Amino acid sequence: MNSLRTEVLEQGKQTTENLGFTDKLLEFFFRPSSSHTLAVIRVATGLMLVYVHAIWLLGIEDFYGPNAILNLDTWRKLHAGQSPDTKWTYLAQTDSLTLASIHEWCAVFAGVMATLGLMTRTALFAAWLLTLLTVHRLTGYLFGLDQIVVMLSGYLVLSQAGSSISLDSLFSKKFPKLSSKPWYQFLSGCTVESIAGSSVPCWNNTVATRLIQLHLCIIYLFGGLGKLRGEMWWDGSAAWFSAAAYEYQSIDLTWIGNLPALGALMTHITLFWEVTYIAIIWPRWTRPIALILAVLVHGGIAIYLGMITFGWIMIVANMAFISPQIMRRIYPAALR
Repeated sequence: MNSLRTEVLEQGKQTTENLGFTDKLLEFFFRPSSSHTLAVIRVATGLMLVYVHAIWLLGIEDFYGPNAILNLDTWRKLHAGQSPDTKWTYLAQTDSLTLASIHEWCAVFAGVMATLGLMTRTALFAAWLLTLLTVHRLTGYLFGLDQIVVMLSGYLVLSQAGSSISLDSLFSKKFPKLSSKPWYQFLSGCTVESIAGSSVPCWNNTVATRLIQLHLCIIYLFGGLGKLRGEMWWDGSAAWFSAAAYEYQSIDLTWIGNLPALGALMTHITLFWEVTYIAIIWPRWTRPIALILAVLVHGGIAIYLGMITFGWIMIVANMAFISPQIMRRIYPAALR
């Protein structure tokens, strides 16, 4: 059995090596894969969507309505001269607090459904669209967290992320006839095969995963290049200035000032990781290093700089580089 498996793997390797550039590119984007990793990302993203819209709901009169901090007149002035389609949202057509409240409650509901995996694709699409419309209205309140949840939810729509750790999967196993209905497959975004067995590979899981991965590479590359324009990242003082910024400080790190060598090391490691992320994340041997540094950097941001949600969602996004096979071994009971 082992010799047969080795022979099959060798044949697959030779076949891949003999592929032309176009075929390798198609293999990279469309090789079928299971949804185990994307399902975990979906649950975490859904929870964060609920959190984001709950925050906007709690301060609804500060964000929307005639007495909002950024009222419609100011919003229109900020977007003057731009194409009307670039930042369109119906939330910028009226000051109605009722409409804004309904919008945010619908977004919370969509986030809950996406988290639970109920009508997964429809829920993810609704959550993505409603969040995007909110973001277009709340200019000036847009932070990294909002951008990443919009990015993740948008790409997850393309996948079959509801085929595991989901109510879609549970209901389809208990009610087999349900999963065979075309309308159910359309709303859930899952085929009969993928729901029946979450380990069944599908090409659209790979497409969604690759888009998340490539988007992350672009984010880190331009983030690192932007840092290279700052003198503090060259002289090694950026870590100290971040630690000394009381606006973000959640734990006192000013002791780093007594250890300038440590601060410089943290600065240069962070910068090197961010600039080279696009190169070191793909090879099998350097990927663990890139992911460990991602957890350390974003975990540090979450714990020490008070940006817990942003640090957490960036760690979640980096999970896209964990293969479904490894993820299934980490959570075997939940993902079968």
